Order: sequence, then C-alpha cells, then structure tokens
Amino acid sequence: MATVGFESEPCEKLPVNSCRKDPPISMVMFRPYRSSYDLPMATAFLQRIASAPISWGICEVPGWGAMLPTKRVLSEMSGLGLPATELGAPGFFSDDSSELKDQLAEFKMSMIGGFTPVVLHDKTQEKATIEMALKTSKKFQEIGATHFVSAPVQTWDWANPEELTKDEVAQFFKMLAQVDQICKDHGLVQVVHPHLQTVVETKRDIDRVVDNSDVMWCLDTGHMTIGGQDTVEFAKKYASRVGHVHLKDVNMKSVPPVLARQQSIMEGVQKGLFTPLGQGDVPILETILALESAGYQGWYVIEQDVAITGEMPGLGEGPITGMKQSVDYLHNVVAPALAK
Repeated sequence: MATVGFESEPCEKLPVNSCRKDPPISMVMFRPYRSSYDLPMATAFLQRIASAPISWGICEVPGWGAMLPTKRVLSEMSGLGLPATELGAPGFFSDDSSELKDQLAEFKMSMIGGFTPVVLHDKTQEKATIEMALKTSKKFQEIGATHFVSAPVQTWDWANPEELTKDEVAQFFKMLAQVDQICKDHGLVQVVHPHLQTVVETKRDIDRVVDNSDVMWCLDTGHMTIGGQDTVEFAKKYASRVGHVHLKDVNMKSVPPVLARQQSIMEGVQKGLFTPLGQGDVPILETILALESAGYQGWYVIEQDVAITGEMPGLGEGPITGMKQSVDYLHNVVAPALAK
C-alpha cells in the first residue's frame, strides 16, 4: 500500500486498539501526527483541527452567494490556527498544482484532499466515473493530499436520490471497490461521505454500505444526524473504519423541508440549517470523545456550510465570525473534556 510522505510508527507506539499486523489505512496517512502519539490527548486533538472553503461560503452552486478571495480565506484560516484545508469548489484554488502548493505554502498550510461526487450505481456512467476518479486522484497526489472524500450521487447534476434496483446496488459496490483501488494506487484513502441528497443519505443507506464493503468513512456529524444516524453510536461501533471527520452542527428544526425536497440544500444553508459548533442539536462533544477514546488519529475538519447572501463582508467580518465560535468551542469545551 502506497503512502504519502509518512512512515508508519512501530505498533507499540500506536493506540492499543490499532495494534495489528496491517494497521488500517487511516492510521498511516496523516503526516502531521508523527509527534502526536505521545502528546496529551487534548493537545494532540487541537493539532488536528482543519477546515474547508465551504466554511467561508465558497461553493460552485449558482446563486450560493458572494465568494471571498482565496488569499483572504487562507489568511483567515491560518489566523485561526488551522494548519490544513480541503480543496473546495472548482476554481477556488489554482488549477496548476505547483501554483496551488505555493498558495498553501504562503500560509504554511497543507492540503488534505477534497469532497468528490461520484456516480457509482449507473452502469452507463462507469467510464466517466473511472476517468474522474483517475483524474482527481492524480491531482490529489500531485498536491500532497491524502483523502478522496466520495459522495455517491444519483446523477452528476445532483438529481434527487431514488431507490436503487438490485442491479444498481451490485454496480454501486463494484464501482465503490474500483474507486477505492484507484485511490490506493495513488497513495490516497477513500472515505465515503454520507450526505443530503445523495444515495448514501439515511441510516438505512449507511448500514447497507457498512455491511457490504470494507471502505473507510468520513463521519460527517451533520449529514449523518440529518439522515437519522446516531453519530456517537457510529463512532463507538465503527471507530476502526473512520478515516476522516467533518464537524458540522445542525439546527434540526430547519431539516424537515430540506429532507422533504421542499427546499434545496442551498436554500436550507441560506436559512441557517447549519450552526457554529455547539450551537445546534448534534452531539459534537460526545462524538469526539468516543472517537478519541477509540484511538482515532485523523483530521477533524470544521465543515460549517455557510452562504454570504448580502454584500461582501469587511475584514474580520462574515464567515470568520462563526468559524471563530466553532474553534473556540473545540478549544474551550472539547479540549478540557479530553484533558480530564
């Protein structure tokens, strides 16, 4: 198995529950943590907080809202002490890999990987999916990323998900395995991302993929909660299969019209579907405690979807306000709980 710039630690230095002949890929893909194994749990946790451009309102969906300049977003991320980011919407970072690395280097940041829609169940899209997976994996490899965050969608333009037929389910798992192998061939770990308006949206969908594959998971606290999955239960039961975490809090009162397809995800976000961490209905603290207790060593990406619907905010205003609240929550609530 290829890795990206990381030699695995001796087994005796790894968390007890990860000592095995072949540690899960999530334990050997994270460059920042070579020194974190011997750190107190709270300190090691705080070193692994990152973010994504969507937390600054960066999204490719037409009409989403105003888009902040790349340099400003990276400056604000870095100013909050976040050492890494996900790729975000097409065009936000330079398409040139060398220039992209320079953009990150200016702020001493690294690239984790990115959210990648994939059509797995539709046999007519098999060639397109493989080509996309190869192209994206090559790009991630070039920029030093480690994570291919798969979101299995109904169609490339995000049509509402439909019940899969028996043949479509078989095709889904065939293609999921192929994408997983492509990722491994490029030194990446694929993590499946449950998400609103995808074919892995509900607890039933999650259970089907867990039971019929061995792929790793992106535990997204917001989307899993919306879909009916208890994130604490998932963290405790499947910790060894969690390769990545998105931290997202939700105002559950805003969920019904989005789940009923009466509102789009964009409309939900614009109306406050997602909140700063600790201000919604998701058990953020309890989920993190469960993961850390199980020996999880990966990233915690604050992925707090927002939209700038008014004028371009001034410096120090706009999405950074909510992001600071989320970072403060992790420092002032979660870290002390881990230190006990």
